[in-house]
Amino acid sequence: MNIIIAKSAGYCFGVRDAVNMAYETAEKYGSVYMLGDIVHNERVVADLEKAGAKVVQNLDEVPKDSPVLFRAHGTKTDIWEEAKRKNLKIIDATCPLVHEIHHEVKKLEEERRQIIIIGDHGHDEVVAIADQVTKRKPIIVSNPEEAQELRRYKRAGIVSQSTQMIENLQDIMDVLLQKVYDLRFVNTICFPTKRNHERIKELSINCDIMIVIGSFTSANSKRLTELAVERNEKSYQVTGKEDLKKEWFYNIKNVGISAGASTPDYLIDEVKEKIQLFEREFNNE
Repeated sequence: MNIIIAKSAGYCFGVRDAVNMAYETAEKYGSVYMLGDIVHNERVVADLEKAGAKVVQNLDEVPKDSPVLFRAHGTKTDIWEEAKRKNLKIIDATCPLVHEIHHEVKKLEEERRQIIIIGDHGHDEVVAIADQVTKRKPIIVSNPEEAQELRRYKRAGIVSQSTQMIENLQDIMDVLLQKVYDLRFVNTICFPTKRNHERIKELSINCDIMIVIGSFTSANSKRLTELAVERNEKSYQVTGKEDLKKEWFYNIKNVGISAGASTPDYLIDEVKEKIQLFEREFNNE
């Protein structure tokens, strides 16, 4: 079997930096507290817990003067203020590209525009983006059907969740262009997302089977799977090597592998090695 791993599969730079900061802080202080999972991957969270990174649900659970790490997806303003009042050591692991979205949405609000965020309802990143808007409640739109339900606006500013699929964004924009007279759109889909989406589209077409590695809580991983399934019915999402089924690979020549932005390198290596084991077993049968 020919196994092709998508270039840049797995950790994006924002997630890699956040995870490294968690390990470094835990080593320096003995422990570090994270308000919610640092990334949407259970294996990464479990590995970090062993190293001293502890997940808490609110800042009351963080001991006085302890380090608290704000995760890659962004953190609401009131939590920042509470952490400062409690004199906690704040470790900001917010992705720089998410910080840029916060900056852009504030500029759009200064122009007195109705803010529309294209993204998943309740997603941590979307919640933090919406929290930057202070004058008028932002509108969150996740699909073209929701966009159709909006009334008309004279002025609106639009940003998107960084991991949105370009196809979904374009479909929503087609609707909003008919709803808003003066519309300003800032394309805030991050470059690693655009690149990974394009690569999985190509791999899915050229391979006999497509494997996407990532947590089912990861919006990024689920979008990669959607793109693969649309182009190759033999596409499967797995969280790790234990989810692979041997029969998937019978008489398969080309295997494509991609992984969500929250998937560490070692999980990709384990999946590749398990597929190679299947191949050896087939050859010995």
